[in-house]
Amino acid sequence: MTLTIREDDLSGAKIQTLIAAHVANSAVYSPPEAIHALNADGLRTPAVTVWSVWQDDEILGMGGLKKLSPTEGEVKSMHTTAAHRGKGVGEAMLRHLIAEARRRGYRRLYLETGVQDGYAPSRRLYARHGFVACGPFADYVENPYSVFMTLAL
Repeated sequence: MTLTIREDDLSGAKIQTLIAAHVANSAVYSPPEAIHALNADGLRTPAVTVWSVWQDDEILGMGGLKKLSPTEGEVKSMHTTAAHRGKGVGEAMLRHLIAEARRRGYRRLYLETGVQDGYAPSRRLYARHGFVACGPFADYVENPYSVFMTLAL
């Protein structure tokens, strides 16, 4: 499978549909007060860059990188379409985000994901790439629905 990862301005219908699916997926596993998935407006901030993963004209996934400080970033909005999970799309995006974080000079990456079984594949992916559990960061607070992870670059 040949994948293309490109920076996305979030204006296309396909990326907007994928963002909506990401937010809806979060609502399946988490109560409203514990949903940290950003909608398109939340992703359209100067601190966040989003990339999408494509095969020909089909969008397969997305991921973002938020600048927390000159040396720290946060992985945001990692999502793969249901039809393409387990095929390396998330792996390709995570590798891209880590490489971009290093290119930016970040020394540390953070992320928040869920504790529910539906997030287990994501947690395994992050752990395979060296992310380890940590406490809340940035504006997050401890809650029973979130796992916080970090990676020293």
